[in-house]
Amino acid sequence: MKGTVTTEWLAARLGEEGLAVVDCRFALNDPEAGRLAYLAVHIPGAYYADLERDLSGPKQPGGAGGRHPLPDADRLAAALSRMGIGNETTVVAYDDQGGAMAARLCWLLRYTGHTGGAYMLDGGFAEWSAKGRPVTAEVPAPVEDVTYEVRIRPELAADQAEVRALLGKPGAVLIDSREAFRYLGESEPIDPVAGHIPGAINRFWKYGLDEEGRWKSAEAQRERFADLPEDAEIIVYCGSGVTACPNVFALEAAGFRNVKLYAGSWSDWVSNKENRVATGEE
Repeated sequence: MKGTVTTEWLAARLGEEGLAVVDCRFALNDPEAGRLAYLAVHIPGAYYADLERDLSGPKQPGGAGGRHPLPDADRLAAALSRMGIGNETTVVAYDDQGGAMAARLCWLLRYTGHTGGAYMLDGGFAEWSAKGRPVTAEVPAPVEDVTYEVRIRPELAADQAEVRALLGKPGAVLIDSREAFRYLGESEPIDPVAGHIPGAINRFWKYGLDEEGRWKSAEAQRERFADLPEDAEIIVYCGSGVTACPNVFALEAAGFRNVKLYAGSWSDWVSNKENRVATGEE
């Protein structure tokens, strides 16, 4: 799928100038697990990007902005610079969660003006390890001579007001990327309110992967979204703006060109008591 590279591709280019590898492993139920896994073993030369410390900002009072608000742009730029990432650096990101965390980094790079190409490692660290490719526990030193410059692209993101304006708009589509039971409001293991944004359709993000955890082809992604108008205005959300990112890239692989991420997602939506909530099938 567009936006991904194979383990073969990366293995042949490790150590090349202008290439940065980023380990994005993270477990929502154990925030330190990803960092500890990285310190134990990772792809040689890879830096670590923590979902909550690097790829998100601090939670706001009342939950505004969601559970994983967008990070402060200058702090993100500083972190990327320390990893040797400039605006034209080729970046390969990986995780062990099907690509969700890696997709978050790739989306943030695009949103902040990166132009060098950002890719998710197909199959992630699991496939890299299963194929016996090199690993290490050595942590690379911070880079001091690279500067990442933020150039925000606001057209890639949507806020709560834009989502409200989208509801009922002809030709507009709102996609909920969570599992069906959360979308339906049958139960909610993380956020304080169960259900979905009124009018949203459900496309669980993991259905963009095959049984081996690799990304499905562009043709298969088109089949997932075959019922949507080709010129649809699409906003994608999930629980906190992380697992929606794989659906953003899957939609683009399927040929859709007007796709935005609702970064605050469901956790931001329910922080506003005035917002309506739907349950069940609509």
